[in-house]
Amino acid sequence: MKKFLISLTLLIASTVVMVSNSNSDDLEPVPGPPELPDRLESGENIEPDVTIIRKDDSVVEEYRLNGQLFMVKVTPFVGPAYYLKDIDGNGKMDPTRYELEDLSIPQWVLFTW
Repeated sequence: MKKFLISLTLLIASTVVMVSNSNSDDLEPVPGPPELPDRLESGENIEPDVTIIRKDDSVVEEYRLNGQLFMVKVTPFVGPAYYLKDIDGNGKMDPTRYELEDLSIPQWVLFTW
C-alpha cells in the first residue's frame, strides 16, 4: 500500500511540475464570435419560390430565389428523381463536378432494400 501511495504522490507531483513548466507562449488566443447576418427587411423572401410543372412523363419542380432559377428537381414517373443545379450563378443548369476530378459522373440508385 505504501508503494501505491508513493507512486501516486510522484505521479501527481510530476503532473503539477509539467503544468507549471508549460510555456504560455505556445497558447493561441480564442477566436472571437462570428459576425451576425444582416437583419431581414419586411417582405424579403427567405424561402425559395417553387413552381411545379406536371408533364405527361414527369413532374418538374423549379426553385427560384429572388426571381433567379437556382435548382430544378425532375421526378419521372418511372425511376428516381434527379436534380440540376446552377452552381456558378450564370442561369444555366450545370452538371455536378467533383473537386478532385474534372469529370461529371452520373449516379443512380441501382438497388435498395
